[in-house]
This record gives sequence, structure tokens and C-alpha cells, in this order.
Amino acid sequence: MTSMTKWTNIKWNGSRTLAMVMALAFSFLLPSCYSFKDISIPPDVKTCRIDYIDNKARYVNPTLSPQLTNKLRDKVIGQTRLALIQGEEADYLVTGYISDYSLTTTGISNKEAASNRLNITVHIEFKNRKDESKNFEADVTRNFDFSASLSLQQAEAQLNETIIRNLSDEIFNRIFSNW
Repeated sequence: MTSMTKWTNIKWNGSRTLAMVMALAFSFLLPSCYSFKDISIPPDVKTCRIDYIDNKARYVNPTLSPQLTNKLRDKVIGQTRLALIQGEEADYLVTGYISDYSLTTTGISNKEAASNRLNITVHIEFKNRKDESKNFEADVTRNFDFSASLSLQQAEAQLNETIIRNLSDEIFNRIFSNW
């Protein structure tokens, strides 16, 4: 090993140690609210209950409700310190349902549909048992365009991951971000 290699290893290890010490020091300086990626949760809030997001739209995609519910629960577990519980005593309660799942034509070429849009709306109700002034109801709507050459079932299969990710992100941000 050359002396340059030894110096590089020492410098890297020193930088890593310095970074760890700075991160630890910074953690003590954080405000009393838990905050990460624009997420703000008061320290007295410990639990959350996310009820099953039912599908009340005229057209029912049978996989959307369970996948959306599970993805939202996974985001809360992975991106907050909250414990998910089933009981009535949860500090945060999230309920909702899919209110719209419809298809529209968005583009025409040679007198035929060229592109379609899948419109999905989820109605969300948020209850904060620690601070009722934070309670709200809101509709989260996302649109997903696809080629008219695809059937709805083909488009759903192709867009499924994007639909679930976008809707769960939008709902999560509406609940936990201050914007």
C-alpha cells in the first residue's frame, strides 16, 4: 500500500467520523416536533389508524382499494415514527374511499380516439384527536394518460404501480406535510 493510499483511507475515515459526530450533534438541536422531508408530527402524537380505503366508484378496479390502503400504511410505517393501530384510541385517524374511477378521451386523430385518461379521485377524511382544528376532508384526484390502442384492463396493468405510488404519495403529503 502506498503512502497516498494510506492517507486517502485515513482522510475518508476521518471525514466519516466527523460526519457522524455532526449528525449526532445536529439531532440534539432539532425542535421538539418530529420533522423529516417536510413531515411535521407533534411529539405527543404516537399512533395512527388507517382504515381500509373502500371503492365506491361506479367502476370498481378490484385491486386498487387493497393496494392503495397497504401502500399508504407502508408509507406511514416507513416515513414516520407513528405506530399503526386498529383501536379507536388512535391519535390520527385516516378514512376514505375511492369516489371516482372514470375514463375520458383526451386526444383524437383521424376521427378516432388517440389517447385516453383514467381519472381517479379518493375522498380522504383526517381526524386529529390531539388537535381537532387540524381535522379535514379533501378529495385527491390524479389523472393517468394512456394510448387509446390499449384496453382499460391493459392500461390498468401498465399503470398500476404508478397509480398506487402517485395516489399514496398525494394522500400522505396531504396528511403529513405542511403545504
